[in-house]
Amino acid sequence: MSEPPPAIIDRQVALEDPSEANLLPDSEALQRWITAVLQLHPEETRHEVTVRFVEQEESRALNNDYRDKDRPTNVLSFPFECPPGIDLPLLGDLVICHAVVSSEAKEQRKTLEAHYAHMVIHGTLHLLGYDHIEDDEAEVMERAETTLLSRFGIADPYRDPAEAQEIEDERHDA
Repeated sequence: MSEPPPAIIDRQVALEDPSEANLLPDSEALQRWITAVLQLHPEETRHEVTVRFVEQEESRALNNDYRDKDRPTNVLSFPFECPPGIDLPLLGDLVICHAVVSSEAKEQRKTLEAHYAHMVIHGTLHLLGYDHIEDDEAEVMERAETTLLSRFGIADPYRDPAEAQEIEDERHDA
């Protein structure tokens, strides 16, 4: 079976401060991370993803509307549900709150790029039906995340932050 085609990314930025947009991953990084997830499922024919970077207000409103949680969150995944009989390559949408991701990266002592890679991979796995509600599902999803992140030289995000930082430092020193 052949590998799926590279992901096609529609990158949207809805941030008030234009200087913040310089901190966001570019389309090429998004494509690399999402394509890596799709390669876990070579049978997958859907490969188009919209990635929207938003302010806290939009993230909070969507999180409240769709998850009944009245706070901004790092990433929301909205799988595209194609009507029966119609074949479209749309996988879904990721909505990422830059302020939350940036704050989490600092708290967890990670690079912003490493945390963005994790959030994009995590969100894309959700688009493919992965979940982490039950312990066994969480183990499968976390194993996929850590495997994919390691391909990009990024430490296990579920490891102790100090230990993960040491690995990141060693990678940058090499």
